[in-house]
Amino acid sequence: MIYIKRSLLGELQNHLSKKEISLIIGPRQSGKTTLLNFLKKKLDENGERTLYLNLDIESDNTHFKSQQTLLNKIQLEIGKEHGFIFIDEIQRKENAGLFLKGLYDLNLPYKFIATGSGSLELKEKIHESLAGRKRLFFLPPLTFEEFVNFKTNYRYEGKLTDYFEIEYDKAYGFFEQYINFGGYPKVILSETEEEKKKIIDEIYQSFIIKDISFLLKVRNTEAFSNLVKILSGQIGQLINYSELSSTLGISTQTVKDYLWYLEKTFIVKKSTPFFKNLRKEISKSPIYYFYDLGIRNYISGQFDHSVLDPGSGFLFQNFIQNRLINFQSENSNVRFWRSKDGAEVDFIIEKEGKIIPIEAKFKSLKKPAVSRSLRSFIGKYKPDNAYIINLTLDKTEVVSGTRVHFLPFHKIP
Repeated sequence: MIYIKRSLLGELQNHLSKKEISLIIGPRQSGKTTLLNFLKKKLDENGERTLYLNLDIESDNTHFKSQQTLLNKIQLEIGKEHGFIFIDEIQRKENAGLFLKGLYDLNLPYKFIATGSGSLELKEKIHESLAGRKRLFFLPPLTFEEFVNFKTNYRYEGKLTDYFEIEYDKAYGFFEQYINFGGYPKVILSETEEEKKKIIDEIYQSFIIKDISFLLKVRNTEAFSNLVKILSGQIGQLINYSELSSTLGISTQTVKDYLWYLEKTFIVKKSTPFFKNLRKEISKSPIYYFYDLGIRNYISGQFDHSVLDPGSGFLFQNFIQNRLINFQSENSNVRFWRSKDGAEVDFIIEKEGKIIPIEAKFKSLKKPAVSRSLRSFIGKYKPDNAYIINLTLDKTEVVSGTRVHFLPFHKIP
């Protein structure tokens, strides 16, 4: 079986020695089960006792009627000594957080590693129930780095920046593939465009049926699907709740609920506005981006030709936003800036007390050019550094005391 290396693997392996439950969350089909099986295989090779159970499998599900029935199964398979218990699709278990909490508090000799697709149980109830008892790991579809490393057979692992500099045409071809088809592992492993379309359709339909209809009990799936389609055509643009409500024929509150569901199931990511002066800057309307570009392109009907589409600038903006998520932590955030006089900056990072404005330009810039909007932001907030992410130009200019770095997209840290 072909295995695609995931950067999360090292962190997970290091956490296997910790008593805390390792809880892996992420979109459906992002590779969580494959990651579990790889971890189990490595442990088996080292002579460790392991047990894998999947709540999507009916025969496995029967062992989760109570904590005791699960313990009976564990003890039957691996005994009462130390071992590793892998539980896949834990969101299928009602009150999953309390169930895992009870197991943890029994102080058993077992290390639990659990996974689940995004759902209210995982993002809310489990998060609260397992406070101090788990570490959360997020597995998105493949990042651009993971994708290029796989496509180049890991020959340039750790030196992709050099690869882009020396083999730009080949590397840019990989960028076009990624921005078209996204990072879902099964899509990447499919050889033809027809196979890729079939797989992405299956992923999306599974999401609608299993997460939206079954887990979240959404009955009006047509309105929900139409909302997702509208969002796919408005990435990088302000959302108007009242307008969406009127278009879809549902209440404003239902629109907000559906958007929340989309966030919790890792289909879209909400970006909120940055502001210091509420009177001068627009404060409430958010922007939504997609976690995976392939899903976005599929929903918008542009799955096999998105790079050539007139809206590719917003697609590139979505690509950059996904890469900038790496900057986020408890002490940082990625937002955007809009002012009432029409100035706008795509991304604002607040990190360690610093403000960093970033613009995304889907162009091969020949010479530095700083927009009126970015100059306006620099004039108001006087950041130490600003960035203009583009396709090729690598240069630094100074504007009103701010170092403006023109940076090729593949050099984002």
